[in-house]
Amino acid sequence: MSRTRLRGALLLTLSPIPAVAAYFIFTLWLPHDMARYRDYVRAEPCAAGTSPREHEDCLREATFTVDRTKIKDGGRNSTYEATLSGAPYWNGVLSFGDPTPLLSRLEPGDQVTGTVWRGDIMALSRDGVRQKSADEPRDEPQMPAALGTFAALLAALTLAIGTARLTQPHPPHPLPWRGFGKPLLITLSIACPVLGLLGAWWNIPWWLLPTVLVPLMSYTAWEVERYPRRRPKPTAPA
Repeated sequence: MSRTRLRGALLLTLSPIPAVAAYFIFTLWLPHDMARYRDYVRAEPCAAGTSPREHEDCLREATFTVDRTKIKDGGRNSTYEATLSGAPYWNGVLSFGDPTPLLSRLEPGDQVTGTVWRGDIMALSRDGVRQKSADEPRDEPQMPAALGTFAALLAALTLAIGTARLTQPHPPHPLPWRGFGKPLLITLSIACPVLGLLGAWWNIPWWLLPTVLVPLMSYTAWEVERYPRRRPKPTAPA
């Protein structure tokens, strides 16, 4: 019994961590990314005579020299980079999400044109071929929304199981890990990223993800919790 209560106390202690993460995602990360994307879409090419301060919010072009490229395919550990030099205000390594259409064509010594916004290179172009960098803002709020929803639901799950362990330490436990917590955690870990990816691919409004995920997981929890009561009891041998 003491071990059960100890586990419950531990879960209650840990439950604020994903809750804080969810708060951070929905109040800071998501609004910041959406605002940055809107500002980038509205940005216009820098006019002649633009001051250095105004350069930060307009699009300007600069010529860079490719020192080297690095292309490494390896799933999550893939690396697509170009080391650039030759500009007075930005030199270094630029990352991409894919080797095509431009990065794979570049050789050391090539001259490329970079589109610069707020001190970062948004894209490179050469001979009419343009490729976006990893720093370019994208209209993809669905994945942060799915991650924030996952964190919030994880906090609720740990809080519920922890409270059950503390209030009812004697078996049978109301919310057992194998029959309740584990199936919900697996479902949550699959549903959130899958719906986030689908939302990004189909351009679904980000706020629909928590609207769908929260009722879906609530219904799943209800079904999982009542499943043992629906199972037929074993028949006693004659």
